[in-house]
Amino acid sequence: MTPTTATGTALVTGASRGLGAVIARRLAADGHPVAVGHRSGTEAARRVVADIRASGGTAHAFAADVTDEAAVTDLVADVTARLGPVTTLVVNATGPQPELDPAQVTWDDHLAQLTFFVKSPTLLMQAVLPTMRERGGGRIVQIGSDVLERVLPAMSAYTAAKAAQHSLTECWARALGPYGITVNTVAPGWIPVERHAGASRESLAAYTSDVPLGRMGRPEDVAAAVAFLASPEAAFVTGERVKVNGGHTLG
Repeated sequence: MTPTTATGTALVTGASRGLGAVIARRLAADGHPVAVGHRSGTEAARRVVADIRASGGTAHAFAADVTDEAAVTDLVADVTARLGPVTTLVVNATGPQPELDPAQVTWDDHLAQLTFFVKSPTLLMQAVLPTMRERGGGRIVQIGSDVLERVLPAMSAYTAAKAAQHSLTECWARALGPYGITVNTVAPGWIPVERHAGASRESLAAYTSDVPLGRMGRPEDVAAAVAFLASPEAAFVTGERVKVNGGHTLG
């Protein structure tokens, strides 16, 4: 089957700020009508939409809880009605990522992470799948993390959920490949965004000192990887986990 074109509608979850906002802007610049998904960042999402429209792109903001099955079904229906069928899904929405001593981690702590990185991606994939199958292809890109290689004890629940998320990518890639649907994970390193505004100069310098390319990553670096995986040029790339971290976890 021939994959859908690069300019079909892209749904980006968690796109009112941070990586999601930059990914949304990049996909719009590449010609996609973009659904800017958000949960409660209404004003921020409107600003992202306004930026895209000011640059000549097409976008609309959609509020939804992407961990709720009915809300996800309604979200995809609303996006389709306003912008057209979703041919690119970028699974980016996330929740809090507390640092916890493994000896104190509870099952509820694990469930909180699994809800965002296993339940939500599953609901979103299932909601866009019928249309992608019908159209003969599509792109699913999950935003993962290089935390798997960093082995941070205080991030055990988050790390376990991120590992599970990429396992979904691999399973889905095999299952959905016959329909022309590619599924990949983009795994950023530490990419400072709004929620890292309080990071100290010392912590940034310490991290950078271990990055072979000698700088912190930028949201645009992640957006570029997503844009490639959403493009026709990546038609034969599936089941992969692309680290975007300047080589920080080499070796």
